[in-house]
Amino acid sequence: MKAIVLESAENPIIVKEVAKPTPGPGEVLVQIKAAALNRRDWWITQGKYAGIKYPTILGADGAGIVTETGEGAGDWLGKEVIINPSHNWGESPEFQGKDFKILGLPNDGTLADYVLVKAEYLYPKPAHLTFEQAAALPLAGLTAYRALFTKAQLKKGDKVLVVGVGAGTGSFTLQFAVAAGAQVFVTSGSGEKIEQAKQLGAAAGVNYKAQDWAEELKHLSSGGFDVVVDSALGPDFNKIPDLCRPGGRIVFFGGTAGNIPELNARPIFWKQLQILGTTMGTDEDFKAMLAFVDQYRIVPVIDEVFPLADAKKAFDKMGASKQFGKLVITP
Repeated sequence: MKAIVLESAENPIIVKEVAKPTPGPGEVLVQIKAAALNRRDWWITQGKYAGIKYPTILGADGAGIVTETGEGAGDWLGKEVIINPSHNWGESPEFQGKDFKILGLPNDGTLADYVLVKAEYLYPKPAHLTFEQAAALPLAGLTAYRALFTKAQLKKGDKVLVVGVGAGTGSFTLQFAVAAGAQVFVTSGSGEKIEQAKQLGAAAGVNYKAQDWAEELKHLSSGGFDVVVDSALGPDFNKIPDLCRPGGRIVFFGGTAGNIPELNARPIFWKQLQILGTTMGTDEDFKAMLAFVDQYRIVPVIDEVFPLADAKKAFDKMGASKQFGKLVITP
C-alpha cells in the first residue's frame, strides 16, 4: 500500500510503498477513503514535537470502510466508519493518563491506503457527510467540542471570541458555537478569512495585526466575552482577560505564537475568570461531538483536497497558514 511516511529528519514527507498491516485480536483494518491534516502533523515534520520516531506513517484524521477484522473486533466488516484519534485516554475525564496517545505518532496513522486501529475507536460515519467531510472532523472537531462544552460550559446566548479562526479547530469552534446559539466574534490575520467566518455565522471579526484590535473587539461585542477560545497564546494573550466579562472562561489548546508574557492577574481574580487548558478529549466527548454534528447537520469546512501524491503541497500550505478550514488528502 502507499503511505506518507515520516522517513527521517532530512526527508520528513515521503510517499512510498509499505506493507499492508494485518489486524490482530480486537483490531480492524480500515481502507482510508479520505484523511486530513492537522497542525500537529506539520510540527512533526519540522522536528518540533515530542516523541518523534522514524519511520512513522503520519495522520490522525481518517474515514473509510472496514475491510478486515480481527478476532473479537465486532461486526464492523464493510461498514463506513470515522476514527477517534484520541487513544488510551485514562481513568479520569478531567485529564489524559500517562498512556494517552494520538493516532499518527507513535502508532502509524491515516495518511495511507489502509490504517490499523482498535475497533473501540471506530464510529459510524455521519450519514450526511461525504468521506472527505467526515475525515476533516475527528481531531479538530473533538478539540473544539471539549473546549466549548466540556471545559467552557458554553450556553445559549453567550458571547464567544474565537482567536485565529482560519485553522480547522477555529472553524469548528465557530460552527459549534453558532449552532449552540452563541454570538460569535473572530480574529484573523486575513480580511478574507474574516469574511469567510461571517458567512459561517460570525457576528463580526477583527484583524489581530491591527494595533487596536482588542479595543475594537470590546466595542463590537458591547463590553466583552463570556468565552474565549485560543490556540496561539503569545504576546497578545495578556489582552484577553480585559476582554472578558465577569465570570468569563478562557480556554486554550495550543501555543503557536509562543509563551505568555508578564500578565496582569488582577482582572482574573476580580472578575472571577477561569483560564482552562485542554487537549483532545475523552471517548464520551467524541460521542457527544458526533451527536452534536448529527443533530445540527454541521458540515466541516474544507479548504482543499489533495491526492496522496501531492501531500507535500498540502503540508506546505499548512505551514504557510493559507487555509481556511481543513486540508484533506485522498489515497
